[in-house]
Amino acid sequence: MSDPAPPAGGSPVLSGGKNRLNAVRGRPATAVGAGILLSRVTGLARDMAVAGFLGTSLVADAYWAAIKIPNIIRNLLGEGTLSASFVPVYSELLGSEGQASDTSSRLASSVLGIVLTAAVLMSALGVILAPWITDVVMLGAAEESRQLTTQLVRILFPMSGTLIVGAWFLGVLNSHGRFFLPFVAPTVWNVCQIGGLFAARALGSDRFAQALAWSALAGSVLQVAIQIPEARRLNGSVRPGLDWGWEPVRRVARNTLPVISSQGIFQLSTLVDISLATLVGTSAMSALGYSQRLMYLPISLFGIAVAASSLPDMSRNATAERLRPRLVNGFFQILFFVLPAAVCFLMFGDLITRLVYQRGAFSETSTVLVAAVLGTYALGLVASSSLKLFASGFHALQDTRTPMVLAAVSVTVGIGCAVLFTLVARSRLPAPYGPFAAMGIALGGAIGSWLNLLLLWSRLGRRLGPLFEGTAAKAVIRLAVGAGVAALAAGATRAWLAPRLPGSGFLSSLALFAAVGGAGAVPYLVIARRPPVILPEEPTG
Repeated sequence: MSDPAPPAGGSPVLSGGKNRLNAVRGRPATAVGAGILLSRVTGLARDMAVAGFLGTSLVADAYWAAIKIPNIIRNLLGEGTLSASFVPVYSELLGSEGQASDTSSRLASSVLGIVLTAAVLMSALGVILAPWITDVVMLGAAEESRQLTTQLVRILFPMSGTLIVGAWFLGVLNSHGRFFLPFVAPTVWNVCQIGGLFAARALGSDRFAQALAWSALAGSVLQVAIQIPEARRLNGSVRPGLDWGWEPVRRVARNTLPVISSQGIFQLSTLVDISLATLVGTSAMSALGYSQRLMYLPISLFGIAVAASSLPDMSRNATAERLRPRLVNGFFQILFFVLPAAVCFLMFGDLITRLVYQRGAFSETSTVLVAAVLGTYALGLVASSSLKLFASGFHALQDTRTPMVLAAVSVTVGIGCAVLFTLVARSRLPAPYGPFAAMGIALGGAIGSWLNLLLLWSRLGRRLGPLFEGTAAKAVIRLAVGAGVAALAAGATRAWLAPRLPGSGFLSSLALFAAVGGAGAVPYLVIARRPPVILPEEPTG
């Protein structure tokens, strides 16, 4: 769904949203958000089950490391890469009403063939090389942990390969304006893993990590399968082909290489995080995993939802006059929701962790550790949530090199900070508090995210014109003031109410969180009101 072209030379101004197109503009993001919400709710239920069965034990560390290592190939070749390289070209080839054409179907088939080939090869290599990969990555892990991680990695590499193929379906459906199905499909993957854990317990097995891995593999197959009928209907075919010599395929390939390089930089950061966590000691890896899952909830619901729904439209209208308001609108939508989430994670991470995870094998000690890491990650939440949107501005212009270079600089700085902070903390913290050195990993990631956002923001401003000035800047300040007042109100409510509640059990924590959430929400909504909308200035005279 694309908006009509704005008047030439228009500059963005704040609008109250009277234009009827404002409602249309939000629908794709709403569909993405709804699909992600359902998948993240079931994902949260899955993580609650994982926490209850595994806690922050050595087995939990092995599971979290094993799920991250194969996901590197998924992140290299999956949703982010195809969205940046395939979707803009495919969207250009669609008919005037967004219908499939012979050329768009031909391109989709060729890209599917390439994706299938890459997924099979990478999965096979991962299974064969799993012992060596694990030894290199898990520098400080005990032998028992490395052996278990190797077993799990061999199961999970084919899962990641399957999900890479699923990214092709997401790209096709999104290009046709179908956002809900591909983003809700991971619900099947989550439910399968929950079922695998409880099935293992019902069968009297204590091999919960292995049950998780096999059920994740089965769930990935089902996740892809449910998207096949809709993709066939929209594209006309889901038959793979290989048409390397065709110009649109070469254009996708040219766009892909810088994106893979950019993603590879981020995956290097993931590998460093795993290695540092194993050096810190038991519980650090699982603390990172549990806290990242909570962080991904607002990032997915708002950051990815806004970016994914905006990219096809920006690709069809890749002019400064169209891109600038789309980027500013998107940032306001993200900031409106993510800023209070960051404050909540920072100030009340212990309440959230206790409510979500603390049961079964997940103890109060685990809660304190995960909350500390979560609060550190929260410092970079706004930046992390906005990166995909601003990178999509370059991708809409079919410039994938600039985000790659900026990511390289930012990730290098972030890795350096993480190594420094973590090793210094590890050397100075008393032994019982050693796992808290994992906060250094989170802090390095936050610094890298902010640097990346500022660089993207600056370069886009040079290309498109100033993004935030005048009334737009005042709107950002208003949101920040609203979040600050909300934090004061919520903090005061907790300080008054907490001593008056019995204990720190689930019900007491739930009542306290509801009270502080309500106390903070009222002033924030009064001051911030709603995300402002930037529209091109109407011509005068």
